[in-house]
Amino acid sequence: MAYPVTVAVEPMLGGRNRLTTAFRPILAIPHAILAGPTYWSARTGGLGLIGGAAYVLAIVSWFSLLITGRHPNGAREFCLFYLRWRTRALAYMALFRDEYPPFGDGPYAASIEIIEPTAPRDQGAIALRLLLALPHIVVLCFLLLGWLVTTVIAWVAILFTGSYPSSMCSFGTGVMRWALRVEAYLLLLVDEYPPFTLG
Repeated sequence: MAYPVTVAVEPMLGGRNRLTTAFRPILAIPHAILAGPTYWSARTGGLGLIGGAAYVLAIVSWFSLLITGRHPNGAREFCLFYLRWRTRALAYMALFRDEYPPFGDGPYAASIEIIEPTAPRDQGAIALRLLLALPHIVVLCFLLLGWLVTTVIAWVAILFTGSYPSSMCSFGTGVMRWALRVEAYLLLLVDEYPPFTLG
């Protein structure tokens, strides 16, 4: 059975806009403020304004799920909205795309789909969610460091050649997919344990 979080990114490998790539750290500031900076930014804990609100709602959802067994619908919808925005913003900040992402929802060549749990929620796994996610968080620390290095190399490659190296792009999109799956798990949007895979 497929994991209920699907992240799709259509990376642009060739014909890149060198000017917008050169100024990407500046151009991405509005999205970083709202949806959070990249995972490997200098301030790794930054969630952005919308991300901070999503995690506050995740805490409210944690109590609601433990007490009533139900996820507050408005909280779930807001967290889904945040992750959709974050996916598009990350694809832009990580140099996978040149088109500027929309503010809020809108069409873009990076998307996330999250299937709502249909079975009764696993309250034991919800109670221990942060503890259960720790192995992923540890592994992601190393993967995100690698993603940072490959993104800097790709940034230089795009500036000089106009192309994103495909092997580095596959690694970067894989790490992004892994990180977003873990984030959906931490936001209590799914109960299935995320796979330890870039695929």
